[in-house]
Amino acid sequence: MTTHVLVQALGDLEEAAVLEQVQRELADGVPALTVLEELQKGMVLVGERFECDEYFLSELIFAADIFKQANSYLAIDLEQRAGRMIGAMVLGTVKNDIHDFGKDIVGMVLRSNGIEVVDLGVNVGYERFVEAVEEHKPGLVGISCLLTTVYEDMKATIDALKAAGLRDQVKILIGGGPTDQVVADYVGADACCRNAQEAVDAAKRLLGVG
Repeated sequence: MTTHVLVQALGDLEEAAVLEQVQRELADGVPALTVLEELQKGMVLVGERFECDEYFLSELIFAADIFKQANSYLAIDLEQRAGRMIGAMVLGTVKNDIHDFGKDIVGMVLRSNGIEVVDLGVNVGYERFVEAVEEHKPGLVGISCLLTTVYEDMKATIDALKAAGLRDQVKILIGGGPTDQVVADYVGADACCRNAQEAVDAAKRLLGVG
């Protein structure tokens, strides 16, 4: 099996084959981020089959479960490869959004690049972000969403940080399927990240370490 077959295996919902292949590739020295990219392509294939009515909600849930299981192996590998800590981020999915798929991937990859991540979970209230920044004093805040209906909640979160006198102490990154630079400008964020690698690059740039 090669990595392109991993895409097909996840697309076909072959749980045992996916998990076995992930472990094999990691043992063979394939970079964890390369394996992650293939898994993401597999999820795209699942999504396409869902849109064509070949798969239904139960298949989507099963595919997400396989993906999460595979990610547990990647997380172990990435943590083992992580070097010195270069900064910290408070991360969460914004209020009124309960999606954690992209957030969890970004958190895992950031940790592997030396960024401590305080994950607040999903549907995180504005004041919870404020409390976490006050408690952990990170250099970064990451706000995730999947729904276009929560842009106002993103803006309200950043406004809450401003009201608490914390906005100038952190750099704010947003991400998620519908976000772009226009959204970042509207809500008052410092950067928009379309994927995990962009999040790493932006985090390092904003921390002044790369």
